[in-house]
Amino acid sequence: MKFYLSYFKLRFITSLQYKTSALAGISTQLFFGIVYVMVYLAFYNSNSSNGPMKLPDLVTYLWLGQAFYSLFYMYYKDPEILDLIKNGNMAYELIRPKNIYFMWFCKILSQRLATVILRFLPVIIVGFLLPNPYGLSLPYSLSNFMLFLITLAISTLLMTAIITLYHVIFLNLLNEKGIVNIFSTVADILSGSTIPIPFFPIFLQKIAYILPFRYIIDLPFRIYSNNINILNGINQMIIQIIWFILILIIGCAVMKKNLKKIVVQGG
Repeated sequence: MKFYLSYFKLRFITSLQYKTSALAGISTQLFFGIVYVMVYLAFYNSNSSNGPMKLPDLVTYLWLGQAFYSLFYMYYKDPEILDLIKNGNMAYELIRPKNIYFMWFCKILSQRLATVILRFLPVIIVGFLLPNPYGLSLPYSLSNFMLFLITLAISTLLMTAIITLYHVIFLNLLNEKGIVNIFSTVADILSGSTIPIPFFPIFLQKIAYILPFRYIIDLPFRIYSNNINILNGINQMIIQIIWFILILIIGCAVMKKNLKKIVVQGG
């Protein structure tokens, strides 16, 4: 365990050095946050009936999505891991007396956390400073905020487990682009990142509630504004934990199986 913590710390500190990229990301997230809010405001203003979410809850959801976008970006590919697989340097990983799956898990988690730490606070501050109805609202209650933080932490682990899983699957492939594009698009849509889950057609909502992706974004963001109440949020948090453990076990099992028949090429 000490090794993985040290490895996580090393990768985390290394990822904190990319401050120019963070500045570009902040401006991008602010731009898209304002655009998304204006689009939904136009929709609500042109629609005489109420939408599936209260407008303040929706605007808060959109700003949280932009603030934590770099954390829950589902199209993420680690270039170092892909290079290890493609050029044959995977052999160096195999001779280390450590669990490769958990090394990759720590690496991806550290990079995602470092990226979001550099970006989320300015977006949150600007969101709070904007006037109503464009601005980010305060949490519904202290209890909602505490549960939001807990589910956000679990969703970070869940997201990392999912991304690590499809990096493990790369071991069986010569080209990762196909599976990344398909898998990431499905995960991005069904997580509620593109469109909040309540705006989905009923049949698509049922699919989203079965799969693990909505527990990454939809659950914590809607708990924040009490669109999902405390009791319901706790029940869904239990499912969120179960999904994380399940995907973690699947990832370890797939890695173990792949390493038994891995063929090192290139180099």
